[in-house]
Amino acid sequence: MDKKKLALSVIERLKKEYPEAHCTLAYEDAWQLLISVRLAAQCTDERVDQITPLLYEKFPSVAALAAADVSKIEEIVRPCGLGNSKARDISRCMRVLHTEYKDQVPETFEEILALPGVGRKSANLIMGDVFGKPAIVTDTHCIRLSNLIGLVDNLKEPAKVEKELRKIIPPEEGNDLCHRFVHHGRAVCIARRPKCGICCLKDICRYGKEAVG
Repeated sequence: MDKKKLALSVIERLKKEYPEAHCTLAYEDAWQLLISVRLAAQCTDERVDQITPLLYEKFPSVAALAAADVSKIEEIVRPCGLGNSKARDISRCMRVLHTEYKDQVPETFEEILALPGVGRKSANLIMGDVFGKPAIVTDTHCIRLSNLIGLVDNLKEPAKVEKELRKIIPPEEGNDLCHRFVHHGRAVCIARRPKCGICCLKDICRYGKEAVG
């Protein structure tokens, strides 16, 4: 099976397995999603979702965060790890949104990517979830599952994985597929202990076919 056909089969099966494809981070506005994604680096989504309400209770808007002392932001976000750098990035990002974009997240990939502390993964997530544009969110689940299944071959760099997946995944399917990779990676294709025997992809997954014989 070539990679395009494999990708379509994976999409179809994961749609049946996980009908609801959604971001696992809680947010109401685009700027909040930017903050959550930054906090989620080397931290669980569950922990992030515990911390962000405390942050927004103290600083309920882009303007409030832009004006806040970085040390005050750090006090709140420290449980997410890397508190100093994350607080600094959040502060700088909110200042740019406040001064250059009137407290709104810009709608082009290039402008979002240029924001402080924002990488391709975050920019793609905003484009897909907030603006409904084609997106490939190459988080750890996407990269790991894409390699195991055989959609890409021994690629670990997010930008390279994204480039290859864009060649084989229909643009309108990319964002939801990446969310389903997260759900599947947590429920079935668990790192270091995948449950290949119950996996809906076991007969078409490169790793799964080897694992179940």
